[in-house]
Amino acid sequence: MSIQTINKVTIFWFRRDLRVSDNVALYFALKQNTNVLPLFIYDKKIISKLEDKNDSRISFIHQTLHNLKSELEKVGSTLLVVHTTPVKFFKSHTPKAVYANEDYEPYAIQRDNKVAQVLTAKDVPFKIYKDQVIFAKEDILKSDGTPYTVFTPYSKRWKAKLTANDYKGYPTKKYFDNLIKVAPLSLPTLKEIGFLPTKIEFPPRIIRSSVIQDYHKSRDYPGIAGTSKLSVHLRFGTISIRQLVNEAVMKNETWLNELIWRDFYHMILWLFPNVNQAFKPAYDRIEWRNNPEEFQAWCDGKTGYPIVDAGMRELNATGFMHNRVRMIVASFLVKHLLIDWRWGEAYFARKLLDFDLAANNGGWQWAAGSGCDAAPYFRVFNPYLQTEKFDPELTYIKKWVPELGTNQYPKPMVDHSFARKRALNTYKKALQNK
Repeated sequence: MSIQTINKVTIFWFRRDLRVSDNVALYFALKQNTNVLPLFIYDKKIISKLEDKNDSRISFIHQTLHNLKSELEKVGSTLLVVHTTPVKFFKSHTPKAVYANEDYEPYAIQRDNKVAQVLTAKDVPFKIYKDQVIFAKEDILKSDGTPYTVFTPYSKRWKAKLTANDYKGYPTKKYFDNLIKVAPLSLPTLKEIGFLPTKIEFPPRIIRSSVIQDYHKSRDYPGIAGTSKLSVHLRFGTISIRQLVNEAVMKNETWLNELIWRDFYHMILWLFPNVNQAFKPAYDRIEWRNNPEEFQAWCDGKTGYPIVDAGMRELNATGFMHNRVRMIVASFLVKHLLIDWRWGEAYFARKLLDFDLAANNGGWQWAAGSGCDAAPYFRVFNPYLQTEKFDPELTYIKKWVPELGTNQYPKPMVDHSFARKRALNTYKKALQNK
């Protein structure tokens, strides 16, 4: 597509909202303009830092862009996909206006500020909308105007504020006639952007009503299909948060609470963006052991603790890990092995298909005790008791650790009681050392 063409259109910029239905910024772009060109940028600043060239997230995005392009072509439009940086792209083009949805991560905020400067210098409006959460930034505050840092009172205020209007869908298709009408454009291949296809299968974008209805009863058992598996679709916006909240309000409050946790962590990230530090500064005084060999055994699922190993193997093979198991493996790393939670956070960031900075950082700091609303430091998950309670028939463990009970399976790398005492002493020393 020529520069001259782009200079005559309004751009809708896809980011973490890869769908055409119920998309807030796309709705307003189409409602307020004609000749709207959908754009996606493979941001070189982000993807050049990915170590794994068969990173499953890039394959997921690539496949999703193919689907989006097909949807748009059915109505005579297309999708422009480029491999560059957003600042370079908007320095090279001067559209009539740019529409996009908000992103609350530190890099995204910095990127959008730079893009805004470039566009403002050209008198190009840059319009940003809330789309990926129900309540963002400072929508939910205490009566004195300060932010909540504990989930339960936040969630009560969230529910009290919620109205049907907050999760009403946006009928984008009503204005599809205002999409640009041009011949189909080609997409860059995975190879052209420096990546290889993944072997990981992606969970379908299906809302299973029966799973949501029984969620409060089944969500903690990794051996059954008791969770929605929609986290990757929420992460990349292939499904609307409003659609899911509507479903949760009708069917299951426990599932709704999980969606509220997501809003909570995005709010925390927005207001407290220094995520490389402990939310509670005293926890940065902990003397971590940080043994590289033990960390590698944890990464490989060879700790000798079956539920921990099953979780890590599931993650490595599928890009997914059951939420109950995420808590167990995180607790094991930081408490049993006394390895800095940031090591685990970084490994999850590499491997999780649904990696989301706000939730990942929040979850790891919860496990380490250092987060805004974290488990107390003296809470150390016992992997054996967790197994008895949540995988009593070893259904989940046997799937991922088939050599369990043979000489091929390693002995536990550390004794639970010893590790627990060591962790408590280490934490106490750090937290009392004021």
